[in-house]
Amino acid sequence: MTITIGLLVINLIAQSAPETFKNPILSGFYPDPSICRVGDTYYMVNSSFEWFPGLPIHKSKDLVNWQKIGHGLHRPDQIIYKDKLKNSNGIFAPTIRYHNGTFYIITTMVEQRGNFIITAKDPTGPWSDPMWIRDAPGIDPSLFWENDKCYYTGAGLIDNASKSWPGKNGIWMQEINPDKGILLGEKKMLTYGHASNARWAEGPHLYKINGEYVLLIGEGGTSEFHAVTMFNSKNLWGPYIPNHANPILTHRHLGYTYPIIQTGHADLVQTQNGDWWSVMLAKRPVDGYSVLARETFLAKVDITEQESGVTLIYNPGKGLVQTEQKRPNLPWTPVVEIPKLDDFVAETLDLEWNFLRTPDLKDYSQQNGKLKITLKPETLSEWKNPSFIARRVKHHNFEASAAMTFKSGKVNEKAGLALYRKSSVHYQLLMRKNEIVLLKSTAKEINNERGIEEVIATVPYKGNNVVFKILGEGIKAKFYFGSNQNQLQQIGNTQDLSHFGDEIAWGFNGTYVGMYGTTSGVLSKKEVWFDWFNYQPTN
Repeated sequence: MTITIGLLVINLIAQSAPETFKNPILSGFYPDPSICRVGDTYYMVNSSFEWFPGLPIHKSKDLVNWQKIGHGLHRPDQIIYKDKLKNSNGIFAPTIRYHNGTFYIITTMVEQRGNFIITAKDPTGPWSDPMWIRDAPGIDPSLFWENDKCYYTGAGLIDNASKSWPGKNGIWMQEINPDKGILLGEKKMLTYGHASNARWAEGPHLYKINGEYVLLIGEGGTSEFHAVTMFNSKNLWGPYIPNHANPILTHRHLGYTYPIIQTGHADLVQTQNGDWWSVMLAKRPVDGYSVLARETFLAKVDITEQESGVTLIYNPGKGLVQTEQKRPNLPWTPVVEIPKLDDFVAETLDLEWNFLRTPDLKDYSQQNGKLKITLKPETLSEWKNPSFIARRVKHHNFEASAAMTFKSGKVNEKAGLALYRKSSVHYQLLMRKNEIVLLKSTAKEINNERGIEEVIATVPYKGNNVVFKILGEGIKAKFYFGSNQNQLQQIGNTQDLSHFGDEIAWGFNGTYVGMYGTTSGVLSKKEVWFDWFNYQPTN
């Protein structure tokens, strides 16, 4: 009987394993993916910019189902995200690698000390304090081992090369001691890009495939001309010759006629079966606007031998990143779904929650099944750390709601929900003295970092308890409030979210939704309590 039941379970699992997977594999704000494999397990890290904890880390057994297991920057004292850290600054494109029992993440802290390495024996953490790398100009560092030596590749100009065309940048390499963060020997420029006017060479990753050195980089910027290019060399130090197939991956020629746009910044991994796959960033616009910003996608790669040598072919027969395709030949391994409801009964905050810049964690505590937030004077419109705890918006159609208890007799004290892209682009649905208010902040010009705030609507409200709800529908949003979940009414008209899209907001960050409060510049010990928070897709 036991054997029969076991076989039945195995058959059910086999029958439930799909033949295909859908992109993206990480939806919402997960740009600049880097990946490595240890045994039969895959680990991936993404950029996080001004958000803390930084460097989200996921693991997977099948390259499709991913579980968040921690963050590389998980202690407020590892790196201080200082006030005045601008939108889309902070932690840039990381690389994750594994060597001789140690995990390494190398990345850049823009607007502070530059490039650094953190290490861990277990990718769930704890991760080490940063080892800051001296004399490492530029961004997007990566590590490559050959035998017992390690090499640093980074994006930047080190040889006083003239800016002979707009956006000129380069990729350079130097030996490094990765356990001390010390560069060794001489630097060498490897390339300025695949063409004489190539722009913004960045995101380098170096591999050795079939006895040949392959350099993979991003080019063209992270917008409409984004692309992946490759370079071949018989020797580690070059010369690195642009492959004739370049760009080996791009959607730049498709404009907005294809559901996936602006592909680039890729990394490679070989499965335990010998197959090659690539992760990369891309966007999914709705009605011409990329509200979810840059997400992580997956594509099959064939290794071929061409005139240029080893040549990567992305999704053979298609040449484009697909919305759905045959999944990797790996055991189907679903992970536990992220709970829709957080009722704040755990001992620690869920891994989904993020803060703008470095928070004082004493301002947030889970007590008796509620989340208590101490309000700070900082606001969402400043480059500071406000009382804001938020999670990524991962769906074009979603619902976010929360039950709140807040008592205030002062106009400057307010609390509620916020839908946030950056300091100049957000909505706030708040309770303040005797009323509910819906506020909107928009940038006056494209890519403007200072927003113009306006009051969309106010409604008289008495009572200390309220339920708020935000309903996202593509590039539209509706805002609701009420004394309980069954008696909600809309405040204001349906709102436009197009200014959240990369096409208007620009920047490298993404869209978040969460719980917020402020005393509007006044020092206070005011508190707000949340009974629960719920986030879920609506279709």
